[in-house]
Amino acid sequence: MSLNAESTAFRSALEVIRAVEPRVADAIGAELADQRESLKLIASENYASPATLLAMGNWFSDKYAEGTVGRRFYAGCQNVDTVEALAAEHARELFGAAHAYVQPHSGIDANLVAFWAILADRVESPALKKAQVRQVNDLTEADWFALRRELGNQRMLGMSLDAGGHLTHGFRPNISGKMFDQRSYGTDPATGLVDYDKVAEAAREFKPLILVAGYSAYPRKVNFRIMREIADSVGATFMVDMAHFAGLVAGKVFTGDFDPVPHAHIVTTTTHKSLRGPRGGMVLCGPELAGQVDRGCPMVLGGPLPHVMAAKAVALAEARRPDFANYAQRIVDNAQALAEGLLRRGAKLVTGGTDNHLVLIDVSGYDLTGRQAEQALLDSGIVTNRNAVPQDPNGAWYTSGIRIGTPALTTRGLGTAEMDQTAELIHTVLSQTKPGESKAKYVLDPALADKVSKQASELLTGFPLYPAVDLG
Repeated sequence: MSLNAESTAFRSALEVIRAVEPRVADAIGAELADQRESLKLIASENYASPATLLAMGNWFSDKYAEGTVGRRFYAGCQNVDTVEALAAEHARELFGAAHAYVQPHSGIDANLVAFWAILADRVESPALKKAQVRQVNDLTEADWFALRRELGNQRMLGMSLDAGGHLTHGFRPNISGKMFDQRSYGTDPATGLVDYDKVAEAAREFKPLILVAGYSAYPRKVNFRIMREIADSVGATFMVDMAHFAGLVAGKVFTGDFDPVPHAHIVTTTTHKSLRGPRGGMVLCGPELAGQVDRGCPMVLGGPLPHVMAAKAVALAEARRPDFANYAQRIVDNAQALAEGLLRRGAKLVTGGTDNHLVLIDVSGYDLTGRQAEQALLDSGIVTNRNAVPQDPNGAWYTSGIRIGTPALTTRGLGTAEMDQTAELIHTVLSQTKPGESKAKYVLDPALADKVSKQASELLTGFPLYPAVDLG
């Protein structure tokens, strides 16, 4: 698409929206302006390409398409079949997976599909075989009651939330915590790193049905070969949630023991974050679980979103291009440069650095809570999110950490030199922010916040966002 065509497409779309509800058009334009002017350092965010964005705004939005390719509950889905098949094909080729399911609407949906595929394979199928029936509707009331109890009496072992795990890995506020009897493995208190011997010990003691690896705030690699060995030793199904680092797998930055696809029974991911696609989810697996995974709709999901699957196909096709590998490597290079810049200035980092796309700052070193630091940085044109650190005394709401990531700024073209300047801006704000009378309140000179905000905007001047898009 030419630059002029991009600008015309988005300007025309806004004109159509403005004719119906101008406030929505204004909000869309304001969001682009905000993103252009601020340093976006949220590790789970990125900038999708114009082609990916435009693929979501079309007539596919109007189609119901429950089922899978060639097996729909609605007629007239031949074009949906085309885009879903393309997205799955690109996913299989990109990640070297035997099977890809691209319907999940989000990461939590992808995880729910995986959980229920495992439960169906490990618990439901043996029960049906024992009862000598083909499907659950054929069970007697007594057998159905027994199966339901058994499905709700399974165990999951995953990384603890404060060590960098995710809510969807079995924590009580999330539906996954209500589905499973869950325990967590943490990290070494001294190093902040995964202690595989401790994970193995926990697995032997707890004997989970599912061992989950993956993270949302752990700044290091995970050895998936070792984790699979632990799972196999206790007869657990090994599941990896690679939502945060899928782009590093796709770009071949994480290979061998650090690529989850050859080692896990089932892998889930989002399609945005470091993968730089539309907001959505995806499941990868081998042939053993493929049939169960494909039952995601209607087992867990509502109707798939064909317009988002079309955008997934576009984004995954982009990720198969040679330049994506260079992009993925630059994400890690930038994260390490950002970490080094912060460390030189005296910041305290969980694990002392990073191997991936994110850095976790322990802001207790600045005598701040995560909530105070997050807002002070936002006032200064730097967008981050607060996050718990291991054994966090402030809990999951106020926290003691700030999570930052480099996928978005790397997409804009910033490099290691700019990451050092970013580290200076972050340190300037945090070192000049004072705690207030509560864990949420803080004191920051508005003049300093304004100065840093202008410096952040100047830093981005040479790296325009969607430069072809002129909204007038």
